Amino acid sequence: MSISSPRPPELAAFYARLLGVAVAASEPGWAQLRPEPGRLRMTLNFELDELHTPPTWPSVPGAQQPQAHLDVWVDDLDAAERWAHHCGATTHPHQPQTDVRVLLDPHGHPFCLFTAH
Repeated sequence: MSISSPRPPELAAFYARLLGVAVAASEPGWAQLRPEPGRLRMTLNFELDELHTPPTWPSVPGAQQPQAHLDVWVDDLDAAERWAHHCGATTHPHQPQTDVRVLLDPHGHPFCLFTAH
């Protein structure tokens, strides 16, 4: 998955801290998180977009819309939300579900914390 950002290394560092993983590669226009060996083979890539406009969520006509967002499975929503705030996230004012928390990363991308039922 690739995420656009005006400052890819900064956003990669946020997600690395949030998720408890290391930044695997970083340069001014690109950064990447990779799982530890033996885990899911998915990467998060952060790519330079100097014209990045944070998406509007929920979507409204004529505004930049999210292309995708991360869902992060957690055991304790309150504790995970506090940790996300500590890392630099903010809670979105619109919360459509009680078992999901919608937050914004430091560059305005929405992401969700959720618990399994």
